[in-house]
Amino acid sequence: MQKRLLALAAVAAAGLAQPAFAQVEVQWWHSMGGALGEWVNDLAKDFNASQKDVKIVPTFKGSYDESMTAAIAAFRAGNAPHILQVFEVGTATMMASKGAIKPVAEVMKEAGQKFDPAAYVPAVAGYYTAPNGQMLSFPFNSSTPVFHYNKDAFKAAGLNPNKPPTTWPEVALAAAKLKASGHKCPYTTSWISWTQLESFSAWHNTLFATKNNGFGGLDARLAFNTPLHVRHIENLGNMAKQGLFVYKGRGNAADGTFVSGECAMMTGSSALYGNVKRNAKFAAGIGTLPYYPDVPGAPQNTVIGGASLWVMSGKKAPEYKGVAAFFAYLSQTDVAAKSHQRTGYLPVTKASFEMTDKSGFYKENPGTDVSVTQMIRKTTDKSRGVRLGNFVQIRTLIDEELEGVWAGKKGAKEALDAAITRGNEQLERFEKTAKM
Repeated sequence: MQKRLLALAAVAAAGLAQPAFAQVEVQWWHSMGGALGEWVNDLAKDFNASQKDVKIVPTFKGSYDESMTAAIAAFRAGNAPHILQVFEVGTATMMASKGAIKPVAEVMKEAGQKFDPAAYVPAVAGYYTAPNGQMLSFPFNSSTPVFHYNKDAFKAAGLNPNKPPTTWPEVALAAAKLKASGHKCPYTTSWISWTQLESFSAWHNTLFATKNNGFGGLDARLAFNTPLHVRHIENLGNMAKQGLFVYKGRGNAADGTFVSGECAMMTGSSALYGNVKRNAKFAAGIGTLPYYPDVPGAPQNTVIGGASLWVMSGKKAPEYKGVAAFFAYLSQTDVAAKSHQRTGYLPVTKASFEMTDKSGFYKENPGTDVSVTQMIRKTTDKSRGVRLGNFVQIRTLIDEELEGVWAGKKGAKEALDAAITRGNEQLERFEKTAKM
C-alpha cells in the first residue's frame, strides 16, 4: 500500500513538473552561410535561452533566390515557415503576394508588443513600408555597398593606406599603380547591378527606373541608359581591357577574391566586414562608394541591400505571438548593436547606432561607420531605393548584357539599351500579373 501511494505521489509530482503549456516552435528559413550563418544560429540560441515559451528553429535554405522559391512552393503546399528571410529585390514580389504574408506591424500589434517604426533607421524602415505607412517586414540584415581595400597592397604600390580613392578617376589611378606593383586583380566588384547601377544611380541622385524607382506605381520602367550611366559602364569596360578591373562573376562571387588577397580593391556589401575581419591575412580598410566629382549633387546616399524578415500567413495566434517576441528581442538596443558590430550590417535601430558610437567601436574599427553615414543622409525621391517586380530576373538580364561589355564584345550603350528592353518586358509581365 505504501509503495502504491509513493508511486502515485511520484506520478503526481511528475505531472506538476510538466509545463502548463506547450512550447511554441517557430520555423525561420534563412540564406546566411559561413560566418553569417553562425551569427543567425547564435541569435536563435540566445533568444531561446532568454525565455521558455518560444523556440526559434533557424534553417538554412540556400541562396536568397532558392529560399524564396522554396517558401513559395511550401506556402502552396500549406507548410510554409513562420519567418522567411527575403532579399531586398524580392520586396515588390512579396508585397504583391496577397494572402501569403502578414504585415509585421499587424503581427506586433496583435501580440501586444511595443512597435514603433520611427525607432528604426529611416532609410531602412521606409523601404519596407507600404504606401499607407504600414511596415510590412522586419528590417533584419540591411547592408549598403562600400569600398573595401587592401591596405598592405596600397603600401606596396606606393599608395596612402589610410586614404582610399573616393572618386572613380581616383579608383582608375590607384588600379594602375596596383597593377604596376604586380597585382593581377587591382579592382573587382560583387553584385554588379546593385553596386554599379542601383546604388550608383542613388549616389548620383539620378533615377534607375521611372515612377521614383518603382515606389510610385507598378507601371515603372527602367531608365539606366542616361549619358552618366553609359559613361560609367564605358569606363569600367575600358578598365577591364587594361586589366585594371577584373570581373569575377555574378552575385557575391567576387567577395572571396578580396578576402583571399587576390583582388586589392572591391565594391561590395558592408556585410563583408565580418568575413574580412575573421579570415583576411592583411590589413583591410573601408571607404565610401566612389562617385564622379563633376556630377551636381553627388554624392547623395546609397541604397540598401541585404534582407528583411517576412511573416507568412495561415499560422496560429500563439505562433504569431512567438514571432513578435523574437522580433522584439532582435530590436533590443544591445542585441541590435552587437549584430551590427559583428557583421557590418547596418544597425537596425537608431538607438543601436548611438550605443555603438558611444562605445567607441567606430574609433577602434575605422571605416565601420561608412555604411551608416552613407545611409543616414537625407534621401530624395530619386535615391530612396529601388522597388520593382521581377527584380531578380532583371538583375540576371543586366548581368548577361554587361558581361558582353567586360569581355569586350559589346559597347556600353548597346548593352544598357538591351538590358532595359529585356528588363521592361519583365516589368510589363509583373504589372499584368499583379493587377489580376
